[in-house]
Amino acid sequence: MSRAALLLLADGRFPAGGYAHSGGVEAAVAHNAVHDIHSLEAFCRGRLHTTGLTTAGLAAAAAAGCDPLKLDDAADARTPVPALRAVARKLGRQMMRAARATFPSAELDRLAAERPRGAHQPIVQGVAARAAGLTPRDAACAAAYEAVGGPATAAVRLLSLDPLAASWLLARLSTEADAVAANAAGAAARVATEGLDALPSASSPLLDITAEQHAAWTVRLFAS
Repeated sequence: MSRAALLLLADGRFPAGGYAHSGGVEAAVAHNAVHDIHSLEAFCRGRLHTTGLTTAGLAAAAAAGCDPLKLDDAADARTPVPALRAVARKLGRQMMRAARATFPSAELDRLAAERPRGAHQPIVQGVAARAAGLTPRDAACAAAYEAVGGPATAAVRLLSLDPLAASWLLARLSTEADAVAANAAGAAARVATEGLDALPSASSPLLDITAEQHAAWTVRLFAS
């Protein structure tokens, strides 16, 4: 399939539900940790090299043909906070619907049957990339971009930032996102010989804490 499939998979308009989630930036705004384009840059960079690296590795491994059920268990182990596990599975369920309609495949059908309540989103993303004929590096790129693209877009709405400034930020982080994707794809290639422990397991405790706090809010703009 055309590499344009990668653009579709990474497009914020792909109906996978990501537009309803802020990637933790809503809570960061509430704590005044993100208040302008420069603090948003710091937030996105930190998220890229922690959560983004981990999800990119999982997506790359799924695209490489690793057992998605074992990867889903690995994703659980790398997501210690209940609120974020619930979000990952909800997004995975929504992405599964969009992916099966867009890139029909037996692998997606099997994963949907085995995980009716939703597999972790990066696992579905990786299997969808495989169904679209994309490479593990492509899947990692999509996951890395999403790690910063979602929060940047949400921050525009939350802080009334200039959308052009947000685009500048994403361009500024693009080289780092490429490097993260390359590292994630390299780790996925080692799974065959080293097992799932080869995959990144970087974490961000502050994101974990604020995710639990955000889940308890009665009024919020984003689901996470």
